[in-house]
Amino acid sequence: MPAMPASGPAGSPAPNTEEELERRLAEPTPAVLDALRPLGGDLVVLGAAGKMGPTLARMARRAFDLLGRRDRVIAVSRFSSPETEGAFRVAHIETVRCDLADHVAVAALPQAPLVVFMAGQKFGTTDAPGTTWMMNTVVPAYVAERYAGARIVAFSTGNVYPLTPVTGGGASEEHVPAPVGEYAASCLGRERVLEYASRRDGTPMAIVRLNYAVELRYGVLVDIVAAVLRNEPVDARMGYVNVIWQGDANARALQCFAHAASPPFVINVTGGETLSVRDLAKQAGRLLGRAPRIEGEEAPDALLSDARRSIELFGPPAVSVGQMMAWIADWLQRGGRVLDKPTHFQERRGAF
Repeated sequence: MPAMPASGPAGSPAPNTEEELERRLAEPTPAVLDALRPLGGDLVVLGAAGKMGPTLARMARRAFDLLGRRDRVIAVSRFSSPETEGAFRVAHIETVRCDLADHVAVAALPQAPLVVFMAGQKFGTTDAPGTTWMMNTVVPAYVAERYAGARIVAFSTGNVYPLTPVTGGGASEEHVPAPVGEYAASCLGRERVLEYASRRDGTPMAIVRLNYAVELRYGVLVDIVAAVLRNEPVDARMGYVNVIWQGDANARALQCFAHAASPPFVINVTGGETLSVRDLAKQAGRLLGRAPRIEGEEAPDALLSDARRSIELFGPPAVSVGQMMAWIADWLQRGGRVLDKPTHFQERRGAF
């Protein structure tokens, strides 16, 4: 049966400020240092201005500093926000403005032996499917051509899997992909394009199927706790989820450099628990001192990933679900800023 949320470490205080939160999300683990130690050279993060990119880039920069390395960490994005670009520079991360859909601009990007590919499009697929397919299948081809021979860690998603029975533990990496909806299909297209380039050029790659990252400003748990706080209904039809603390996801992604291979190494990155949305809503109610409103009946299947391979390689996530829930409830009750980017985890037809 699906597991109940675990308790967090006793007495762990919630981050009080965004600065403290981002510091925690970006602190490299000893295992990250071990993975990066033998891999010299600069590191490029493509699509660095998204939800995870800033803290992943800062984790890499901090790891290089702790290792006594002068190699550069370079953040690549269109940087529509000058404040975001400035924050990278304050953290001693170089920035390059680039539209990754521009083949010529991608070809001119700085050379680096280590590449994290985080670019992609999800929301807006229903209204602009062409843009989604361009970003999720053509851009990876440009990147793979530019960085042929480099070690590439590419972010993908658990959406490439079909919905699986909630009692089955989720789809493993050996599960045959069967994406639901056009966004998920384009993500499988991204993986196939990268696999082709990896085999063609001998480029070592790792494909990270993430599902779902959480911090205090966004994520599935934030969506649930915020709904309970606002006395809004929690939709339980997609009745079960997997989540992982963003700092743990960052660390696992950087550790994947050590496992990059041709053909690509594929790994699910998420928590080890199958979590009940209904139980999470009830836990949020206990933390907030109010009764949750829960609507809908749980379907017998859900979008779930089996995390056993990543747990065997990297150990269990450092931050438990119980700790995340307590921190999020504290953060939201204190009026902490949120990114206002709902995950739409409830979507069962793949329409984003």
